[in-house]
Amino acid sequence: MRCPFCSNPDTKVIDSRLVADASQVKRRRACNECNVRFTTFESVELSLPRIVKTNGDRETYDSSKLRRGVIRALEKRPVSSEQLEAMLDRVQRRLQAISEREVPSQRLGEIVMSELKTLDAVAYVRFASVYKSFQDVADFVNAVNEANE
Repeated sequence: MRCPFCSNPDTKVIDSRLVADASQVKRRRACNECNVRFTTFESVELSLPRIVKTNGDRETYDSSKLRRGVIRALEKRPVSSEQLEAMLDRVQRRLQAISEREVPSQRLGEIVMSELKTLDAVAYVRFASVYKSFQDVADFVNAVNEANE
């Protein structure tokens, strides 16, 4: 690791600790040239697949876009922020587990709906109504029946 103060490429690790629920390593370093100490953080960089939209467009997975959609479905529902974050983490882990470079948006929608189904039935129906573009009451009835299964 290059020293950020004198640009010397030779630094040494003094201390390492796990932080952020063991998802990062915090390293305390010292420069062998100027003796300045500094901290670095190391984390795994996992690539998420690109999402293939129904019209054929491809876009990078955007967690904030998914978060907004799920928050909208969970509006005024008794779901805590911790439950929301855990659900979004599970969705992201499931996407990473697919280990393909591209995933159809339909597959992402199915993953989100399966997570919402276990989290909150009303949010599941709300999300499904937008995701599946419900056209009439029968579509809602089918979604409610699926949520209760």
